[in-house]
Amino acid sequence: MQKSRIPFKNISHEVQLTTRRSWLALLIMLILALLLVGRLAYLQLYKNLLYTTMSTHNAMDLVPLEPTRGLIYDRNGVLLADNIPVFSLDLIPDKAHNLAKMLPEVGKLVHLSELDLTLFQKQLKQHRRFEEIPLKLRLTEVEVSRFAENQHRFPGFLIKGRLIRHYPLGNSFSHVLGYLGQINSDEFSKIDPANYSASHAIGKLGIEKYYEEDLHGKAGYQEVETDANGEAIRVLKQTKPTPGKNLYLSIDSNLQLQAEKAMTGHRGALVAIEPATGQILALVSMPSYDANLFVLGITSADFKQLQQMPDHPLYNRAVRGLYPLASTIKPYLALEAIDNELIAPEDTIFDPGWFMLNNSEHVFRDMHAHGTVNLSRAITTSCDVYFYELATRLGIRRIDDVLHRFGFGEVSGVELEEEVPGVVSSPEWKRRFKKTPWYEGDTIISAIGQGNMQATPMQLAAAVATLANRGKRMVPTLVYKQQEPEKPIEYQTPILLDTLSLHDEENWDLIIQAMQKVVDSPEGTAHRFGPHPSYTIAAKTGTAQVHAKRQDEDGVENQKKLPEQFRDHGLFIAFAPVDQPKIALAIIIENDRLAAVPIVKELLDYYLTGIGTGT
Repeated sequence: MQKSRIPFKNISHEVQLTTRRSWLALLIMLILALLLVGRLAYLQLYKNLLYTTMSTHNAMDLVPLEPTRGLIYDRNGVLLADNIPVFSLDLIPDKAHNLAKMLPEVGKLVHLSELDLTLFQKQLKQHRRFEEIPLKLRLTEVEVSRFAENQHRFPGFLIKGRLIRHYPLGNSFSHVLGYLGQINSDEFSKIDPANYSASHAIGKLGIEKYYEEDLHGKAGYQEVETDANGEAIRVLKQTKPTPGKNLYLSIDSNLQLQAEKAMTGHRGALVAIEPATGQILALVSMPSYDANLFVLGITSADFKQLQQMPDHPLYNRAVRGLYPLASTIKPYLALEAIDNELIAPEDTIFDPGWFMLNNSEHVFRDMHAHGTVNLSRAITTSCDVYFYELATRLGIRRIDDVLHRFGFGEVSGVELEEEVPGVVSSPEWKRRFKKTPWYEGDTIISAIGQGNMQATPMQLAAAVATLANRGKRMVPTLVYKQQEPEKPIEYQTPILLDTLSLHDEENWDLIIQAMQKVVDSPEGTAHRFGPHPSYTIAAKTGTAQVHAKRQDEDGVENQKKLPEQFRDHGLFIAFAPVDQPKIALAIIIENDRLAAVPIVKELLDYYLTGIGTGT
């Protein structure tokens, strides 16, 4: 058997091979090390700013801070609009996973109404996904504790303390203050998104809307360090929000509440003004509504129900209600006629109870035959025939001019954006809106404030305040003063418009003396006002016809036999005391022509003498 040969190892060859492989491996390692060092140098030196910024952004959140909304007080410091603390359930959409699945689960812990979900979906479309959006604005204590125990199951959801608007007096002042509501898409397009990034409500009506920018304040921000789960670790930097201004209204809440009490059960409006300054002392529209209903959101069904109520509580009659001027127009026309010497105070006419134009068979009637009447008695007794005759001398141009100079047919300038201008009828107006020509009979009925003549209670009050001022015309204002946090109070400067000057300033007194007799004379139309020994008063009544048929089957006028909605409105304008007026006011009571005078009597007694204060 042949034995196998054992090969000899070439040790020298193997050493060389190993050496070459080692050097190759070392070279590769060196090249890789150089590449790594080069990459690190590139990132650390050349790209340092970029990745430092990215790292900072990844570790920080910019959290907006909602400013505290300014408070609203009356002129004496009574709180009318407050902020109360609540716990809300908020959501950051970017941090939530499978929102459609999580919402029903959250609803097992916190009651979520259909309104809550509807408002949330609207807000979700308006805000960026990394911003906090309220899902429910007001949690109960049970809901807070229940959700807090389960919060770990719902990433992106958080309980947050916030302030919401509250109106302590409920229905009172709602037509003055307006209310706050959720920001809609139209409003969101008009505001600064950065300043409202933490806010979800905005002023909708009244003072809340007009002074939104002042009341809202300026948003602040926090730079917050977060962990990998997005949870806040610490606050790195904070810019505090600037609270909104506190507003002090010129409204006297005691007078306002007294007026609301006196007008309970009636539909109508009252505006009271301090003549010297134009400050509004009371603004009432009855019936009213609770502004708190809108703060957390109101369902479409509830809002529709409010809109369709027969007494229309949402309707601000004080600045939107349009009513015939009726006989309250007469002092202004008499002033225009006497100052332009179209009549003299002693001139008389005979009133048989009716009036006819030349070449016309139409009869313009008066409620009474007053016999011989001069200017003073015509105002005192509200003689229509005297003013029919006066209309033929004035003509519609002069009527139009004097009414505009007293502010009719235009907005007063009060801080309520919903105010409407009213109507001063003229040939141009009638052609434009009625598409019919102007007739002489239109001029006749315009002189007693009927036809197409319409005014708001605000305009009536502003006009009689101008009369009380003997021509000094002020813009009616609701804000008396305002204050920024930690700054001095800023008082509102009265805004003076063009002063009405007369050819003879004594003519003011002639008209005002006649208006005093409206209350003081036994034949005055407001004689039922009754005794008022501690102050003097000038006034004028008015009866606004609502329905053409005002008589019963026997031809006798009997308002009580008519359905209520067809009965005449009662108007009353007044100011007192006569020599140094402290208050001028206008009131309209719908479908009750007798209620206005005793209501004003009650308010003037209260305001000027303290009767009814309990003191």
